[in-house]
Amino acid sequence: MPKLTQSQKVRGNSRLLSTSEREIMLTTERLIMRPWQANDAPSLYQHASDERVGPIAGWPAHASVAHSLEVIQTVFSQAEVYAVALKEDDIAIGMVGLLIGKDSNFDIAESEAEVAYWIGVPFWGQGFIPEAVKELMRHAFEDLNIDALWCGYSAENEKSFKAQAKCGFKHQYTDDKKFNQLMNDYRTEHISRIRKDEWLLLDK
Repeated sequence: MPKLTQSQKVRGNSRLLSTSEREIMLTTERLIMRPWQANDAPSLYQHASDERVGPIAGWPAHASVAHSLEVIQTVFSQAEVYAVALKEDDIAIGMVGLLIGKDSNFDIAESEAEVAYWIGVPFWGQGFIPEAVKELMRHAFEDLNIDALWCGYSAENEKSFKAQAKCGFKHQYTDDKKFNQLMNDYRTEHISRIRKDEWLLLDK
């Protein structure tokens, strides 16, 4: 998963949601993607405290509900960051987001964005992340007029690689010694990309 990290502080140049942006909601056959709310903190903690979720994606597991609430009020309050919830109950089970231009972890143009995502362990293997990411891609290319989308995953994160491939991302380069400040370690990170013209040719 690309790093819109749970413990990451909001950058000085990150743009917070306006009133109109807080009303944006994306939907798929099974999912709702909506702005995070304070009352999502317990469900965020339930999934983000699992050691199988954050560390492999590059961020520490959440330590408490209060920690999760702080993340919602800071990192997840940025524009284009969405809670992923099932339509049937609207309970947050994961996250997808766009890190546009200088807010990305990669050196990309202001007309490009990085896709970030994760989902709770009970929902692994059910196709929810590809479903959510595909709708986020449509939103990025059609509504925001983004030129290209980027994604990264660590060499150990095979699930993330498979999700990106299902969405049409293609490998661009590999960083063999990427330092992760949050986990204080070095990782091999693979970087993928899809351009708008390539997305238009996909069987959607």
